Amino acid sequence: MDMGTFEIGFVALIGVLFFIAIWVIFYFIPVGLWFSALVSGVRINLLQLFLMRWRRVPPSVIVSSMIEGTKAGLKLDANELEAHYLAGGNVTNVVHALVSAQKANINLDFKMATAIDLAGRDVFEAVQMSVNPKVINTPPVAAVAKDGIQLIAKARVTVRANIKQLVGGAGEETVLARVGEGIVSSIGSAMSHKIVLENPDSISRVVLEKGLDAGTAFEILSIDIADIDVGKNIGAQLQIDQADADKNIAQAKAEERRAMAVALEQENRAKAQDARAKVILAEAEVPLAMAEAFRNGNLGIMDYYKMKNIMADTQMRDAISKNDKK
Repeated sequence: MDMGTFEIGFVALIGVLFFIAIWVIFYFIPVGLWFSALVSGVRINLLQLFLMRWRRVPPSVIVSSMIEGTKAGLKLDANELEAHYLAGGNVTNVVHALVSAQKANINLDFKMATAIDLAGRDVFEAVQMSVNPKVINTPPVAAVAKDGIQLIAKARVTVRANIKQLVGGAGEETVLARVGEGIVSSIGSAMSHKIVLENPDSISRVVLEKGLDAGTAFEILSIDIADIDVGKNIGAQLQIDQADADKNIAQAKAEERRAMAVALEQENRAKAQDARAKVILAEAEVPLAMAEAFRNGNLGIMDYYKMKNIMADTQMRDAISKNDKK
């Protein structure tokens, strides 16, 4: 390798190292962002941008958010924005929300906005909902009036975000549950389903008077009954079910009495069979007793013939009575 080639290689190496050094310097010291902030009226020094890189905070997010806030007339602190980012917050979303709240004359400070964001709620969407209320459709709610007729109602709930209650306040599920409970209570207190069908707005008035938005992250503006249908005749169905239950109970009691009667009859038959068995045993002992009486002289031959004649006469009378019955 000659001297000229070595010099060219060395110069090339120096050039590459120079460009790498320039890239590293401009990466860790974002001069472009600093200049953009400067011309936008945002005062932030290069050292702070350099330290953001070491703290793994993207300077572009902080600088762009500060430029947006400054242009909107907000006073933002870079350290607070950086701390919110390190806490896991969405800096861009928070600044969007602050700017929107200021334009809409909504009282929202930086501390409240970051608290809402860290609580897991979309603070920018909440501000938008405060300006433009949201409509929530309830699922079909079934309730029974006092006359036993079932009504199935659907409602549209117009809500506005309550900024002060977003941290710790209940969500949409709680609002829907409370509205459904209010609809059931209102329909259940009506004397007739026809009254509800004639005045569906009475449900809205009753439900609104209960203050269902207490402790929630929303303010209920209106509750409108979108649809109401007639369902089953629950009262008649309950009466039918009760009649069937009473019939089943009566059948069970009758079956119980029949079973007791059958058991009693079987018991009587068993007793009769036992009595006949005892009679047969007793009759079997009669010849033995007569033989004993003959041996002891207590029974004469004429007495025996008289007894046989009586038995023959009794059998004849039984035969005659059976033939007469036929």
